[in-house]
Amino acid sequence: MTNNLLSNLNNPDDLRLLDEAQLPQLAQELRNFIIDIVSVKEGHLGASLGVIELTIALHYVFDTPNDLLVWDVGHQAYGHKILTDRRENFHTNRQLGGISGFPNRSESIYDTFGVGHSSTSISAALGMAIASNLKGDYEKQHIAVIGDASIASGMAFEGLNHAGVTDANLLVILNDNAIGIDPSVGALKKYLTAVKEGKNPRQNNMIKSLNFDYSGPIDGNDIFAVINELKRLKDIKGPKFLHITTIKGKGLKQAEEDQVKYHAPGKFDAITGEIHKKLEGNLPPKFQDVFGLTVLDLAQKNEKIIGITPAMPSGSSLNYMMAAFPDRAFDVGIAEQHAVTLAAGMATQGMIVYCNIYSTFLQRAYDQVIHDVAIQNLPVIFCLDRAGLVGEDGATHHGVFDLAYLRCIPNMIVYAPRDEIALQNILYTAQLGLNHPIAIRYPRGRGSITDWQSKYLGKYDKIEIGKSACLKEGSKVAVLSNGTISNNVTLAVAKTKHPETVAHYDFPFVKPIDEIQLHSIFKKFDSVITIEDGTVKGGFGGVILEFAAANHYHSKINVLGIPDQFIEHGTVAELQQLCKIDVKSLETLFSSY
Repeated sequence: MTNNLLSNLNNPDDLRLLDEAQLPQLAQELRNFIIDIVSVKEGHLGASLGVIELTIALHYVFDTPNDLLVWDVGHQAYGHKILTDRRENFHTNRQLGGISGFPNRSESIYDTFGVGHSSTSISAALGMAIASNLKGDYEKQHIAVIGDASIASGMAFEGLNHAGVTDANLLVILNDNAIGIDPSVGALKKYLTAVKEGKNPRQNNMIKSLNFDYSGPIDGNDIFAVINELKRLKDIKGPKFLHITTIKGKGLKQAEEDQVKYHAPGKFDAITGEIHKKLEGNLPPKFQDVFGLTVLDLAQKNEKIIGITPAMPSGSSLNYMMAAFPDRAFDVGIAEQHAVTLAAGMATQGMIVYCNIYSTFLQRAYDQVIHDVAIQNLPVIFCLDRAGLVGEDGATHHGVFDLAYLRCIPNMIVYAPRDEIALQNILYTAQLGLNHPIAIRYPRGRGSITDWQSKYLGKYDKIEIGKSACLKEGSKVAVLSNGTISNNVTLAVAKTKHPETVAHYDFPFVKPIDEIQLHSIFKKFDSVITIEDGTVKGGFGGVILEFAAANHYHSKINVLGIPDQFIEHGTVAELQQLCKIDVKSLETLFSSY
């Protein structure tokens, strides 16, 4: 029987003791290990399977952690984690109290840079390389691994542009598998395809033109070829660029054949690869599908409607509109800044633009929101998916800052629907014509209305901008909620000993705020509670505090939400409990009044 190699490896020092001929066996064991764990515990799958050979080769050739390795995004770093002292607790990946799904500096000395958003690796590794030069350490290696979808982002080009005029000891490895989460798009993808096929029509190489020592493309799943090339590049000084081709999902047939679905497939059979069917029954729709189906319906009736998303057509459900109207719905790749200004340009020409960006990723285009949209008061419709706590992806992905960073922008309308009907109605209202840009934020996951599509889709009511609603009267304390966290309030109030004491108000508009309703509330109640699934610093609760101070009200105000700290990974239910905005915590609080 062949000895199991992986079980005896704790870190790269152990790995480097192996004979090179043993590495293909190790690659297979590492693939099987990831498949076995992720099939049960869930997580990102395809990206890590595709770079197994590269991961082993990097730690085999380079002296990590003394040589500095930076992964881009981190979806592909599972093999790296397992080989760097985390094999024994890899089963806790993305779970509350367990290891992170992404490289994290506080977790391991082998994680040189924390990543969750794309296209940062070249700039970070270049910064490290320049610092090494300044310290006189000219032998240290600095390696950035970046994908073909991530390298199309503007920030990656900024890093390449700078690196090419330095003598930094930097190696950029392009992991080219023609897909990010969805298939890669754009002219750069076509260029890379031409390079791979030997059909570069201009007979030049753009990377060489940027003063990099370019090599490749080579087969990134051929471990011996990768090791040989890394050994050669190790002795070359200055900026270097290695182009490798890999197969996302390699080693699991279904993951190779359906790379989109197996990016993060949920639970599946480790042997057959079949994804376990959930006994879901008749479930409420996902909020992303409420957006996607509503925008498709509206686009069928209004030819001025445009859809834009940066690399998330399936994740945002804009793919419904892209299939029906390919000339009016655009995946612009991992380019949030471009997406926002593209939307602004279209809006100047009278188009009605729904720009769908995950809340956490809109942070990357903040200047464009202010400079290109808000200052010009262009009525771009920002649809912020994955707002609030998103769960297992953790601190880099929680969409908890949008209420705070958007409400301070002049001209911006900020809205959070409490259910599917409110979401479809604000999407409908926005295309009727607004005088300002609007940000509509909604959570990851499902709503609460099982028959939404059959009963409500296409039946719209216009929403009055800036209007709130009293959901329940009460005598002692007023609870003001924003967005879908309203459901927790409703459930908690019903469980309290004296529900008649708690009034509940839905404030979907953070800006403009319903001041008439607020005056009425503060004149009636001595105690007010605000609740949101955003940061307590500067968010919805901040609006209420500011209003009370400006109008000299003295009611006691308790602001609930995400505390002033970065929240790590866990299920949404676990994290809500941690933040004390779950039903049980609210029930306890309401019962104290």
